[in-house]
Amino acid sequence: MPTTTLTRPRPPLIDWFAIISLMLGIFAIVTSEILPIGLLTAIGADFGVSDGITGLTMALPGIVAAVAAPAVTLTTARLDRRVMLCVLMAVLAVADVLAAGATSYWVMLVSRVLVGLTIGGFWSIGAGLAGRLVAPPSVGTATAVIFSAVPLGSVLGVPAGTLLGQLAGWRVSFLALAALAVLVLVALLVLLPPLPGDQATGLRVLLGLLRARGTVVALLATFLVVLAHFGTYTYVTPFLQDVTGLRPAAVSAVLLAYGAAGIAGNFLAGRAVATRPRGAFVACGCLIAAVTLLLPWAGATAAGAAVSLVLWGLAYGGVPVCSQASFIGAAPHAPEAAMVLFTSSFQATFALGAFFGGRLVDAFPISIVMICGGLTALLMAVSLWSLAGSR
Repeated sequence: MPTTTLTRPRPPLIDWFAIISLMLGIFAIVTSEILPIGLLTAIGADFGVSDGITGLTMALPGIVAAVAAPAVTLTTARLDRRVMLCVLMAVLAVADVLAAGATSYWVMLVSRVLVGLTIGGFWSIGAGLAGRLVAPPSVGTATAVIFSAVPLGSVLGVPAGTLLGQLAGWRVSFLALAALAVLVLVALLVLLPPLPGDQATGLRVLLGLLRARGTVVALLATFLVVLAHFGTYTYVTPFLQDVTGLRPAAVSAVLLAYGAAGIAGNFLAGRAVATRPRGAFVACGCLIAAVTLLLPWAGATAAGAAVSLVLWGLAYGGVPVCSQASFIGAAPHAPEAAMVLFTSSFQATFALGAFFGGRLVDAFPISIVMICGGLTALLMAVSLWSLAGSR
């Protein structure tokens, strides 16, 4: 990855604080995006809409982010990256405040569009900055730190936000995220140096990657496993309440256990992808398939649901790590372009999963949704094993 020499030396510690500020920014973005998972029933009840319709709050940001990832990266290629990141973080703060004060479901959806815009731009731009902030030997570690926010937001941010929402109301959770976004904005202003947009990712590079076999395999695997996960996990709160019979406080506790397991899964996958990247990805898909296929029966009891969610968290914690490794492995010469494709494909499929899951939830018993997701995850594992081998 190319680097840019700063006009004056900076203490290495300041550069690492800048890396951490980028990580916190992505954490705030990811948590803002998927927080409705834990608050779905409360949000829907407040606006008088079904769980399936409320699921649009999950689908819409992904759709916008899928378009924004390449669009923002390409159209702002010559602008200072520090300025762009700060602007995007300000947009996130506005979006979360708008959600907290939404007087109608349509206002809520407007806020979700703004979240999607932030996701697509911040992820894609932030992915390529490690090489411009730290010394070459530390670029890999710095990149890992930045993107550790993706699974952490998924497995820690949502349970914490859900717990706060249960205690103080779902709107307070979004206000807390707005406050975090403001703090990150200040940190970015203070810690990031000027970062001129002189390392643009061109459209030709992106189109070239789409023709590579490795990229196609990464796209297929990511599409199937993310579709399976978000088509089911988006509606896990209604499942735990309606099928398992858990009270809201118990749901929060189960989601916290899911989060803790997800953190462990993230680190386990991080070690596994260094030697067996495809094998690790297949293992994640198989475990998600097993859990979601068995959940309609295992989830009938509180103990069964808790164990299932822990295993689910362990599996999904490794998915973003494995997916990123697949894209970067397919394009080691163009890591920024690979991250644009990763962001766009991940978000588009995330949106489709939430959308189609919502249609199934409104038409069939929620257990059918879990079974459909399990079959999709199983198809991912079989396809990846067949196309790419078990390395």
